[in-house]
Amino acid sequence: MINRLKKSWVDISIPLKDGMVHWPDDPPVVIKRIGNIENGDAANLSVLSMGAHSGTHVDAPLHFVKNGEGIDHIPLDTVIGRAQVIEIKDPESIKPEELAEHRIRNGDRILFKTRNSPHTWQDDNFTKDFIFISDAAAEFLVNRGVRLVGIDYLSVGSFKHDGSRVHHRLLSSGVWIIEGLNLANITPGNYDFICLPLRIVGGDGAPARAILRPLKQANI
Repeated sequence: MINRLKKSWVDISIPLKDGMVHWPDDPPVVIKRIGNIENGDAANLSVLSMGAHSGTHVDAPLHFVKNGEGIDHIPLDTVIGRAQVIEIKDPESIKPEELAEHRIRNGDRILFKTRNSPHTWQDDNFTKDFIFISDAAAEFLVNRGVRLVGIDYLSVGSFKHDGSRVHHRLLSSGVWIIEGLNLANITPGNYDFICLPLRIVGGDGAPARAILRPLKQANI
């Protein structure tokens, strides 16, 4: 049983639910059942209302770059393929000194596991002191030529400082961003990776489902 589970895909998305944590200035997540078989309706039917950057989601360049590409133009090979999960020990932010310890190369997909994963997702209240990508680390990643970065809370940039700088540096350099991952049960290493955002025409971002499978077990 254990060996079979190791070969399985692992969901690293955050379940969407009514009232879940969201970025303070974004609309709340509201999921309501408006049709109910138990009440005599022909079918169960729900209505969803939320910002495009709630839960696990992908940021398109258009999110921070004027005339940038929308989420409907994301190259599929950016969000499907090999990814490296890197565990960050720094208690404040992701810094280039720690990144330099890892083999990060041109075209890589990098997912950052921080103390966010086991702590922040347990609370429906927004956490302000989450681990983020520092300006210097964003510059490091751009210079290494990575194609995608993912982080385990709602923003790659800081809440207390100007997080828009990190977004702009990455997105304007062709680095796509995934936010809202849960890597609490993921061991650092290499994986096969799929993350498909909703195909919203002209979207600045979109909710997504993200999954991983240990690379040595892959057969795709």
